[in-house]
Order: sequence, then C-alpha cells, then structure tokens
Amino acid sequence: MADSRPTEPETLPSRAGADAVAPETVDPVGHRGQLVIKDRAVERIAAAAALQVPGVIRQRGGLSLFTGRDLPRADVTTGGGAVAVNLYIAAEWPYDAAALTRRVHDAVDRQLHELTGLPVHELNVLVAATSVAEATERSEPSVPVEYTEADIVARTEYRAPVPVVAPLPPLAHPAAAPAAALIAVGALALAFAAARELLIVRGTYAGAPWLRNSFEWFGRLHWQSWIAPVAAALVLLGVVLVVVAVKPRRRTHVPLQVSGPVPTVWMRRTDLARMCSAHASTLPGVYAARTVVDRRRALVSIVGSGEESTADLVAAVRGAVAPNLELLAEPIALVVQVHRPRTAR
Repeated sequence: MADSRPTEPETLPSRAGADAVAPETVDPVGHRGQLVIKDRAVERIAAAAALQVPGVIRQRGGLSLFTGRDLPRADVTTGGGAVAVNLYIAAEWPYDAAALTRRVHDAVDRQLHELTGLPVHELNVLVAATSVAEATERSEPSVPVEYTEADIVARTEYRAPVPVVAPLPPLAHPAAAPAAALIAVGALALAFAAARELLIVRGTYAGAPWLRNSFEWFGRLHWQSWIAPVAAALVLLGVVLVVVAVKPRRRTHVPLQVSGPVPTVWMRRTDLARMCSAHASTLPGVYAARTVVDRRRALVSIVGSGEESTADLVAAVRGAVAPNLELLAEPIALVVQVHRPRTAR
C-alpha cells in the first residue's frame, strides 16, 4: 500500500567545505604575471606631460619624420626600479627659463610617478629651441601648473632609495685588438682562397689551385733544418697571443673626488700633468716646467733662475701644484725637481 504522505526534500550535504580553497593557496594577483613598461612608453608620457605646461610648444623639423627629432623629446634610462630622463623641449618666446623649466620638471615628475609608478631618480630639462608659437601648433589642452616650495618637498616623499652602481672606469683598447685584426684579415684571405678553389673545381675559373698544391707540398715534406726554429717561433707566438688575450686593459684616466659614494668623474693623466705644469710655470723665478704623472707620483721638473733658492722654489711649486693633486680620489705623491739653466759661454 503506497504511502500518500508528502515527502520532505532530502537535505544534501553542503559542498562549500569541499569546494572552498584555503586562503593561503590562492595565487595572489601579483604572482600571476609581470608588468613591464617599455622606455618608449615612458618617453611618450614625459613628452605629453611637457606639452601640457604653458610655454612649451611642439616643434617639428623638415626631416623629423625620418630622424625622430621632434620637440619635446625624451631620452629615458630605466634600472634599479627607477627612471632617469633627459627631456628636450621647445619654448615659446619670450619666456622665463627658470620658471618654465621648474614647471616642466614638476609636471613631468608627477605624471611619470602617477602613470608608471616608477620613482624619478633624475630629470634634466633642456631648452633645445625657442620659437613663436602659432595658433595651430598647440593641439593638446594646456593645464595650468603651479609651482611652490611645497611641491619640491612633496616630490621627494615617494622616491625610493636607488641602489648606487659604480660605473666602469675608462679603459684602454684591448691589447689583443691588433692580433684580432690580423686574425680577421687572415680569415678573409683563407675564405678568398677557398672560394677560388671552389671555382677552379667547378670549372668556372682556370688556374692553379693554391690550397691543394700547398697541402700536397706539406704532405711530401720531410724533416728539414728550418722546421725546428719555425716550430719554436710558432709556439712562442701562441704563448704571446694567449697572454695578450687574457691581459687586463689598463686604466687611461684617474678618478676625481665627487660628492657621491662612487667616482663618476675622471681625468686623463696627460691633462693633469698639463694643469700642474701650467700652474708651476706661472711662478716667479720659473723659466719652464714639465710634469709627468704615473700611478704613484707626479714628478714636476722646473728650470729655475739663479736668484731664487732651491728650497724656496720647491715650496712655491708645492703650494701651486698640491691643490690640483688634491682633486684626485686616489692621492699620489708630489716630487719636485729643480734644474738650473746653463750659463752662456
């Protein structure tokens, strides 16, 4: 006999607990990919922000379509989580250069930080051209930008510390450059000879083969007295080439003292020697001066008159030359030699 009582719906177990995923296993948004902002995008943002400043105009040259030398133009360098910008603009004449560049600096700095999220480590504004703006030149709407001292403080609040990377010092050309050039010339000559042999084999060019005759001559060669010296010379040449290849390049400049933690300004030893000689030659009682600067010392040789004593000349030269050597980040010794002029017969 069938039961006519209404049946209650069967309650199924909830699958919320089965389908739920622990919060710690959810892949956060930041780990699903990587955001890359190209330098070209940063350049366009900087140029567009500069055009919004009153007094900045767009300037196009005759060959700008091919050379890309429109103004405003930005050169961008990114690295270390920050961006450095060199911004070239055209200004509407007449203008206040100090106020205009400050406003451009403020507008570009804010736009780059708001649109890219990258702190601006360095922003240089250069007025590359001046012109009288036409009514049709300004296509972008101008937004007034006010500049106050508070803006300077506000800009520095969001700047993250940028790691300082020591630049490579100026170095001379590799010692292996001449050997590499000779090897390149030899490789080209071998390629020419191989192409000539191929044309001879295919019958395109009639002539005596060089490589085949050379190999046959070398295969028929027996021991000769000149083989030992040639072999020794080749071994010596190979050792010299290996030494030249691994030889480190020498520094061509000396670092100068700067305010930063790493040296970024360099000077040639020749220029330093000329500067020392110029200061020493202007002293009274000095006929001529010559300076030689090496890694350890600066040797100043002067020709003095017979009126001044040697001690006075040495003290005077040291007082004039020592401030120049204090500019070096790596101090070197100063040596002064005094020579007397030869008396006429």
